[in-house]
Amino acid sequence: MRLIPLALAAVLVIAWTPAALAQNAAPDQTPQKNPSDSISKKDADPELALQKALADAGNDRAAVVRNLKAYLQKFPDSPRKAAVYRAIVESCEQLQDNACSLEYAERFVALHPDDSEMMMLAVGILQEQGDDSSLERASGYVSRVLDRVEKSSVAEKPARVSTEDWQQHHDQLVAALYSLRGQIEKSQKSYEAAEKDLQKSYAVKPNGTAAEQLGEIAELRHDQNKAINEYLIAFVLPDDGASGKVDRRDVRKKLGNLWRQAHGGSEQGLGEAVLAMYDRVGSPGPRPGAETRNPNAKDTFDFVLRKIDGSAIPLSAEKGKTLVLSFWATWCGPCRELEPEFAQVAKNYAGNPQIDFYAVNTDEDEAAVAPFLAHEKWSVPIVYADGLDIFMKVDSLPTVVIVDRAGKISYRADGFMPDGFSEALTSAIQATMAPGKP
Repeated sequence: MRLIPLALAAVLVIAWTPAALAQNAAPDQTPQKNPSDSISKKDADPELALQKALADAGNDRAAVVRNLKAYLQKFPDSPRKAAVYRAIVESCEQLQDNACSLEYAERFVALHPDDSEMMMLAVGILQEQGDDSSLERASGYVSRVLDRVEKSSVAEKPARVSTEDWQQHHDQLVAALYSLRGQIEKSQKSYEAAEKDLQKSYAVKPNGTAAEQLGEIAELRHDQNKAINEYLIAFVLPDDGASGKVDRRDVRKKLGNLWRQAHGGSEQGLGEAVLAMYDRVGSPGPRPGAETRNPNAKDTFDFVLRKIDGSAIPLSAEKGKTLVLSFWATWCGPCRELEPEFAQVAKNYAGNPQIDFYAVNTDEDEAAVAPFLAHEKWSVPIVYADGLDIFMKVDSLPTVVIVDRAGKISYRADGFMPDGFSEALTSAIQATMAPGKP
């Protein structure tokens, strides 16, 4: 984690340019002094001396650092000391002088022990140094920031931030800090403490970084099965999560290496293990509210579905009619191919009060649906599945179902075969609606 760059001008230069001083100064009513008096005053006045140090440095960052260090030697108790420290850190960062950045970051933290941003910059440099003393200091800084974040409450959030957004950001930060401290503890070979923190990180927000680190610890302990399991989790979770970015290629190498060791040099079965883990932890969860909508529905006509605008469609009003349902999702290519033919069949029955057609959306992310439809301009009425897909065991898309007047499925086609689709669907509809059918 890096310090967010602060433009030096915003910190110091703008406040101390001669033009700014001239703008804010009162008209000079004092008698003119000779130049040597002015130089003496500039040397004695910390604010004027700071202005001179910056002006003399110009755009040269190395000169900025030299001049500001000299300024601090002359004015160790300057009221602008914290801002000068920050400006030195900023310049040393741009000069890639880690020793300088760390020294003045820690000086700044000593003045402002609540500044989490500067602490995290120090943590990054200390981690790079990697010696025991540096890692111990890094862990201490992370612990201080973590304690502060965990004690924060939603009551402190800005008014413009929603409670949901605040909580999400809070959880991501806590997960990242536990993961970071766990990585530092792992570098210190404090494996039990590291494992505990990494597990906390994962519990707050499942993330591949924590899982990969847990896999490495398990591998170091020669626990092959646990290491494989953790690497599988790290591989299937999003690679850019709450606690940092995971390099899937590296995880793949670690996973393949262990799998071959455990399976006689072969990777047979690894693909199935990856898919099984994805289904368990990597796939999106159920659509929000999907598991709570229509929980007591016993047949198709018990369902109340929603239109895109949120208004209700009670299928109880469809009793006595034939329903033709096409289950689809925005990400499903074959669904887009099927739609024009499905729409044409529906158009052929337009005006028939005994049959209704619906395109039933199954997207996990309902926010994607309206923009998709605005672009595609589908003509068949659209409804959200709201659990009907689960009830009908729709596990592949597209799926087209005909429900007869009694609520029984009379026709079902999983997938889309273009040749003969319209004819087959029309024939099934005619058979379902034939006189004498229930």
